[in-house]
Order: sequence, then structure tokens, then C-alpha cells
Amino acid sequence: MEHGRQVDLSSCADEPIHVPGSIQPHGALLFFGKDGLLAGWSANASAMLGVDPQLGLAYSALGLPECARDLIADCVDNYDEDVAPGVCAATIGGLEFDCVAHCAYGRIVAEFETREVSSDEVSRFAIRAHGSIDRLRRQKTIDGLLGAAVQQVREFTGFDRVMAYRFRPDDSGDVVAESRRDDLVPYLGQRYPAGDIPAQARRLYTLNTLRLIADMDYAAVPLLGEAGATPLDMSFALLRSVSPIHIEYLKNMGVNASMSVSIVINGRLWGLIACHHMSRKLVPYAIRMAADVLAHVMASTIHSIESRIEADLVEQSARVRTALVESLLLDDDPVDTLGAHARALMQASSAQALLASQHGKTVVFCAGAVPNELPHDLPLALADAIVESLPKNHHDLVVREMVADWPQPLHAQLGKWAGLLALPFDPLASGWCVLLRVEQNEQVAWGGRPGKIAAGPLGERLTPRGSFDAWFETVRGSAHPWEPAVLANARLTLAELVRAISSHRAQTEATRAQLLAMLGHDLRDPLHSINMAGMVLERSGNGGASANQPTLGKRIQSSTNRMQRMISQVLDMSRIDRGMGLGVALEPVELSALVEDLLDEARMAYPAIAFELKCDEPATVNADSSRLAQVLSNLLSNARHHGEAGESIDVCLTRRDGQASIEVSNVGAPIPPEMAAALFNPFKRTSLNNPRNRTGMGLGLYIAQQIVREHRGELAYRHDGGRVIFGMRLPLAG
Repeated sequence: MEHGRQVDLSSCADEPIHVPGSIQPHGALLFFGKDGLLAGWSANASAMLGVDPQLGLAYSALGLPECARDLIADCVDNYDEDVAPGVCAATIGGLEFDCVAHCAYGRIVAEFETREVSSDEVSRFAIRAHGSIDRLRRQKTIDGLLGAAVQQVREFTGFDRVMAYRFRPDDSGDVVAESRRDDLVPYLGQRYPAGDIPAQARRLYTLNTLRLIADMDYAAVPLLGEAGATPLDMSFALLRSVSPIHIEYLKNMGVNASMSVSIVINGRLWGLIACHHMSRKLVPYAIRMAADVLAHVMASTIHSIESRIEADLVEQSARVRTALVESLLLDDDPVDTLGAHARALMQASSAQALLASQHGKTVVFCAGAVPNELPHDLPLALADAIVESLPKNHHDLVVREMVADWPQPLHAQLGKWAGLLALPFDPLASGWCVLLRVEQNEQVAWGGRPGKIAAGPLGERLTPRGSFDAWFETVRGSAHPWEPAVLANARLTLAELVRAISSHRAQTEATRAQLLAMLGHDLRDPLHSINMAGMVLERSGNGGASANQPTLGKRIQSSTNRMQRMISQVLDMSRIDRGMGLGVALEPVELSALVEDLLDEARMAYPAIAFELKCDEPATVNADSSRLAQVLSNLLSNARHHGEAGESIDVCLTRRDGQASIEVSNVGAPIPPEMAAALFNPFKRTSLNNPRNRTGMGLGLYIAQQIVREHRGELAYRHDGGRVIFGMRLPLAG
């Protein structure tokens, strides 16, 4: 051990278990260079194989059985090709051996493993093993497959316990199936932490899918060879010696022999078949190979089952996606459309809640609306906070799987909601479709208390757990991870949503362009003519005509002026949306005079309403006076339409910190948060068809805000002292 190095789990992960420099003693090993010349051997090779090993000796000169020489010769002749390990049975000095040769990492390795049962017995076991394969292929579920597999493997190998591990995304593993001797403590249902299989061990399980330790009490046999030569990489070796930590781990479980068979799917360690025996056990190579073939069949069958499940999910998701897009193209409100399809979207993604939000409007849908599912409460205030926590102007999925993934200020509010999958379908309008999952809140039965400790009888080193009694822990704060298929479907859904929104918006823009052309060119001239006619009627009434003519003339002028203001607002909005700006012409403006003029006009037009100037401090700004008048007129108009009858409308002009502030207020209740969030959006639903302002289109505040921004100022709403207050701040003239 390096002096001063701290002992922790990384110490175990750094152990070079692929180059142990020794083998287990139930066999002997020879290794050669690519040219077939001897480069090293195990210390027991001379006694066990009856050879006289010498560095540089050709394999053909060692006196090995003919079949072993043929295997090595095949490796020499075809080293650069992908050749499977060769196997043959050989008798040496009256002992039966299974000889296995393979090429790897610049070496040719020949292993001679003793066999303690007759060839006839091996054949009978192998036949039984291959008979198990058809039974496994007929399984329709993964649980059924694993249950049948552990039973079959135990029958043809004779191990005391056979377990099936299934690994989780975090590399911890659950015992999901078990066949055991009746007197052994069951491990079924227990979970083992990822640290039980360090990264380099996981790599070896993936490369070399079969592993046998015949006797935990073995004395390792060292490898001999040229001093200073590169150590032999034994990643694919059968006899490779075992890490002392792993030996101690198994002995703490009472195990004296073990075999593991990896279940590898698409290059990933999906699971393991782990076999334990309480005494020494040497399983013949042919039977182990049958178990390995069985594991490959299992991997193929599991992959087929998972692919079928995923295909069903993809098909279901595609149906939901198609229906959603069709509705989006017909409906003007994406939030309402997502709500109509919320149940199907939640089912397709195994989510317990869905939030739909756009333009500050958020709607909540929970799985309680789905039959046979438990209801989940999600307050609107929490829904708003969740949407607010999402990144602004974001164009990709946002994924959170545990409370720790959320912003810290939200942790106390989340309750049972831990998983989030958010789709930004309209970033410019803060449009989000958010799927939520509750925490798993499960009680985990660990196979002994997880973790290794830095202490032990051999000094400062890692010592595996001494007890494997179930150790229970309640796990909170983590949702079930979002599956790859769900994430893939979410990306497809997001793309379709964006495409549908863009198509709908393009269609709307084309329609609006036609409308603006009509407003700007086809209506303005007729309105001007009508207005002139109203003026003529009013004047002719003063000349002695019918007494109704002046009133009629004023009404005509009032209506046409209102229509012209509406046209001007729509045209202003068009300029803003096209990025043209409103074309403000800046010059010094004394705000006091401007405010006084507008208040005088308002008092003359509406003598029944009290317009009061509460404070009036001199302030000069660089501004376009007509555009500022447009903003103040809009604020006064809003206060008149929405204020309490009989109450005053107050205006206050102040200067502070290099800025001029004009506030217009009226008595009224606070604007609800969901409405306040959309105050400065165009065509607000709260403005359209408002009985207190029937001609409003929701454009006034939108345009007012743009005007103030072009003046490098700010327009904002607040509620204070029972009054609704809109304030405009502008930089003072230098």
C-alpha cells in the first residue's frame, strides 16, 4: 500500500484484479508470445503437466498432448483474427484435463483445468443443461424467465444456492429469483450496493461472462517468467486468481465455492446468475459452458421481451402524440389541449401529474383523475413554483429524478414530488408541458449494512461486510428514474409540439397580416369620411336643424375615434412583432406639463370622475411626448374602467435616484397572480369581452410596455393600501 494513501472505496476500485500474477491451484497455465515461444508459466506447470518449461521454448517442444498443441497452433496461425477459445479434453499423467486456449493482449494463453468427473457424467449433465434452454425460451415474462433459470442451473450444476441478480441504473443489484437448499437463509428480495462490484470487476464480468472459484481456501499459484516483462493480462483466463477482498466477502457469507454467469445485453451488464456452494466444488468446464450458453439465451430472450414492451410503449406513445398534434392544430390554446390529453400523456410516461403552462397560465392535472389510480394533490401555488424553477428560454428537455436535483429553495415545498420531465414547447411564451413522478418511498432490504470500513485483521485496508442479515432502510426523495423509452418519446413529442405550435403561429401570422392590411388601408379612409360626416351633422345641428343631430354627430365621432385608436394599437403591435420598433423621436419633455394636460383632458371628458394629482415634482426626460401621452392615456383609461365607482383616480409624479416616476392608481382588489403574470401579454383573455371595457383587445398595456422600454424605462404593477397601482419609471435627462 502506498504510504499515506487514504483507504476508501476507490482503493477497492483501483485493485488490478486482471493482472493478479497468480492462478487458482486446480489447474496449470502456460503463456506464449504471438510466435508461439514460451513467455511464462504457473509454478505448478512442471509437476502437473510433466513439462520442463524454459523461456523461449517453442510450444511444440514442450511435450504437450497433440490436441493441446493443435489449439496453440491455431492461435499462432490466426492470432489477428477474432477466434473463439479452443477447447479439448486431454489426459496427462493419468489425470483428466480440459485444455482451453485463447489469444488476448499480445499473448497466447493455454490453461489446463483438472476434471474430477468422467466424460460420460459430463455428457449427461450437458444434455440436461441443453434441455433447459427450450424451457427458458418459452417464458413470456422476465420474472418467469429468471425464476425458471435459477431452478434449471441449480439442477444441472448441483450448487447449494443459485440466485439471479438484476442491476439497477445506479449499478446496485436486487436478488429477483432464488433456488436454494432448504436450510440456507434466503436472500430473495435483498439489494446489494453498487460498491459490491467495483468498476473493474464489472468490466471483467462483461468481457468474460463465466467465472469459477472452486475453493475459497485455495493457496494461489504464482506465475513465473522473464523478470520485468509486462504482467500477463488474465481478463479472459479461467484460472485467474481472485481478489482477497472478494474471497473474504464470500467467506463472510459462508460460501466456499462460487460460480457466476453474466447476463450481458448490448454490451451492458444487465444481471448475473450467482451460484454458491458451502463446500469445495469444481464444476466441469463443459457444464459451465452449458450454463454460459443458457445465459446467452436468457440475454436474447430478455432483450426480446424488453423490446416488445418498448415497442408497445412506442406504439402507445405514437397514438397519443398523433392525437395531441391533431388537436393542437385545431385549438387556439395549447394549455387547454394538453389538459384534454393529460390522462393519455401521463399513462404513456407513467407519470402521476401533468402541468401545462403558457403566458403565465398554469393548469394542473393529477393521476387522481384516472380510474383505479390513487389521487395525488398538487396545489396551484406549488405548480407555479415548479414552472418558475425551470430555465428561461430553454429549448431542450429538463430532467430531474430526485429532490437533490431541484433548486434548494423548492425542497421544503415539494412534498412527495421528486421526479420531473419538462418539455419547453413554446420558450418565448414560457410554454411548458411538465410531467411529474412521486418519490418511490420504499423500504430496501439491503444484504447487510452497505459499505466497507477501513479496518481489519490484516491492517489498514477495506474489510467487506461481516453480516449479510437483511438491513432495512427507508429510501426517500427519489422517484423512479425516467426510462430511456420515455425520454425518447418525450423528445419526439417535444419536436411535434414545437412543429405544431410553429405551424399554428405561422397560420395566425398570415391571417393577422391580412387583417392589418385591411385595417391600415381599407378602413382608415372610410372611418375618416364617417368622422367628417359626424362633424357636419354636429355643426348643422347648431344651425337650427333637428335637435338630435348634434348628439348623433358626437356619437359618430366618438365611435370612429375609438375604432381609429384600435386600428392604431393593432398597427403598433404589428411593428413591434416585426422588430421594427415604434419609431420614437426623443427630445426634452417636462413631465409636469404633460401630466397636467392629460389630466385636464380627462376631467373635461369625464366630469363625474375625480382625477387628482397627489404629487407633482419637476422632472425632465428625453422622450417622445406623443408616445408618453399614449402610455399615460392608457393607464388613465384602465383606471377608469376597472376602478371602484365613486373613488378617485390618483396620479403621482416624483423623482428619485436619477429616475422620474409616474404612478396611476385606483381603488380596487389585487389582480389575481395568474392574471398579473399575463398583464403585459397581447390579446389577453381577461381583456377580450370584458364587460367593463367591451372594446378592449388587451393590447394597451402590451404597447405601453414596449413604448416605455424604447425609452429605456420600466412599467410595472403592484397593489398597495387597497389600490391598484401602475408605475412608469424613466431615466432623467442628463
